[in-house]
Amino acid sequence: MTQPLQPLLHDSVVLLTAPSQAWSAADGTVDGNGIHGFYHSDLRVLDRVVLTVGGEQPEHIATAGPDAATAVFTALARRLDDATADPRVRVDRTRTVREGRLHERIELRNALGSPIATTVTVSVRGDFTPMQTIKAGLSGAEHPVSAQPAGEGVEFRSGQVTAQLTAVGARVALDDADVWMDWEIEVPAHGQVALEWTVAVDDPTAVVAGAAPSADWAAFRATTGDSRLASWLDRAVADLQSLRMSTTARPDDVFLAAGAPWFFTLFGRDSLWAARMLLPLGTDIAASTLRVLAHFQGTRNVAETAEQPGKIMHELRPAALTIPGEGVVLPPLYYGTVDATALWIGLLHDAWKWGMPDDQVRDLLPAMQAALAWMRDHGDSDGDGFLEYVDTTGHGLANQGWKDSGDSIQWKDGTLADGPIALCEVQGYAYEAAIGGAELLEAFGLEGADEWRRWAAGLKARFADAFWIDDPDGAYPAVALDAAKRKVDTVTSNIGHLLGTGILTPEQSALIARRLASPELSSGYGLRTMSTDAGGYWPLSYHGGSVWAHDTAIAITGLARDGHIAEADQLADGLLAAASGFGYRMPELHSGDPAAQTSSPVPYPAACRPQAWSAAAAVAVLSARLGLRPDAQAGTLDVRPSPAAGRIRVSGLRFAGAERTVEV
Repeated sequence: MTQPLQPLLHDSVVLLTAPSQAWSAADGTVDGNGIHGFYHSDLRVLDRVVLTVGGEQPEHIATAGPDAATAVFTALARRLDDATADPRVRVDRTRTVREGRLHERIELRNALGSPIATTVTVSVRGDFTPMQTIKAGLSGAEHPVSAQPAGEGVEFRSGQVTAQLTAVGARVALDDADVWMDWEIEVPAHGQVALEWTVAVDDPTAVVAGAAPSADWAAFRATTGDSRLASWLDRAVADLQSLRMSTTARPDDVFLAAGAPWFFTLFGRDSLWAARMLLPLGTDIAASTLRVLAHFQGTRNVAETAEQPGKIMHELRPAALTIPGEGVVLPPLYYGTVDATALWIGLLHDAWKWGMPDDQVRDLLPAMQAALAWMRDHGDSDGDGFLEYVDTTGHGLANQGWKDSGDSIQWKDGTLADGPIALCEVQGYAYEAAIGGAELLEAFGLEGADEWRRWAAGLKARFADAFWIDDPDGAYPAVALDAAKRKVDTVTSNIGHLLGTGILTPEQSALIARRLASPELSSGYGLRTMSTDAGGYWPLSYHGGSVWAHDTAIAITGLARDGHIAEADQLADGLLAAASGFGYRMPELHSGDPAAQTSSPVPYPAACRPQAWSAAAAVAVLSARLGLRPDAQAGTLDVRPSPAAGRIRVSGLRFAGAERTVEV
């Protein structure tokens, strides 16, 4: 039997409005292979969409689109043309994805001096395969798929999910789940004919829904001396608009879906980081993300779901998530994350500094107090003073930091570390959360600020004693402590997350800055997740040598905060080079191959795109270049531009509830 393979994504076209998406070949064809299909929530509704004109597929020449939800596939119908050199019979196929809806408008344009009679056919097929099955390289619906005539089209059904296909003016035929729509048309001389069809999905089992675009984000404009930054920002904000969604339980609380196609849902860590990077565009997405995660905050100890009192969840699905071949089965609401709770507190504090209204902050303080208590009472499972994780079920995530693949925490020789694992960056998040939480407690007249400052001071001292490794090239923090409290010695990008948290001394911060700028970690297209001198390094390893835009952006932000401007600019230049190479839609991750050896970044072929925190990284780079330092309580937004900023004019920034323009 052939081994099933996860579909590759790098050369497919994606259109999306969360929680719906359509993946196709460059010419718009959906052929049933790999990732191709129209999806809603976590189901592939259609796995085939094929257009023919006069019995043949038109010859594709271009694909373009005004936004993340729309593409125009332009092709030629040369069998209907005359014998002259100029093509005169053109097919423009506009495909649009909205929440629960796929719409196509097909225009045949005839520049000949005589009319054309032909048949246009669109064939589609109902599929209803769950996303997790597709990711495993398999297919097959959980419930039988049926198709029945209905009105001017067909109704597909699988379980409780239905999809209504409508094709006005077409002759519709069906065979099982295969449907053909035929239009017999005549295109006048120097004229055109337009045809349309739509499929609309109703999924009562969905736990997520779409959300309207942000008017504040639409008002954001950036003009930069480095045109790459402006282009990246334009594309990133457009993609982020299409990743906005809510839960069906709390439709008013908008958050960002983690990424297409695999992670079109609420993820604690991903949604928090994306909202944090986007604070210069306003605090609304931060506030609603905080609220929806507080709604799901843990209240009891449940081993099966990894829930604990005060803990922030990891991911939300409509049903249990099974990863075939990996022995992983995650419950629909899963809490297996060691970092989201501290990151939740960090976002609340930063949003307050950017001007999140006091009444909204005050409403979330009980959740913050519970989150702080989780760090102390549950996050440190063995009482050693550090936050660590371990999967106790045998079928949850083996690694529960942001690098959550099974082989992400390695010794320098490439062997895997044994858990419980205490990640270095999580200690930095916890320190920052305790200090920020203490500031909020004090500002709002609540008790406990001094206690949390003492807790943070103790953590900082323990971290300095337990994590640092001496090395001829300069000391550096271990990526983690293993079950025996040994320092896992691989040099990784995790250390970049410590910058700006306050857990480091200035001397320690300088050592990390120099290490991040080294050729072993800095690829020229961003920060490698693992140093090239590690035994497990491989440029196409998911967490062991690849480059993640958000990971690099976190390091850039920390470098800028700690005053290492040259190193921040170096990594930012690398991301700008990568963004240019990817047409300014930054994928989830890309290869760690050095820029000196490749004229453009090498794709990681299964990477999601767009990805919320990869898109939000553009705003983080802008913030670092401008040196933005908000303090809404003092009424000041400091701007300390780096030498690499050049000329930048940004309108539509939001601080303390008002729109601001910054020009340097």
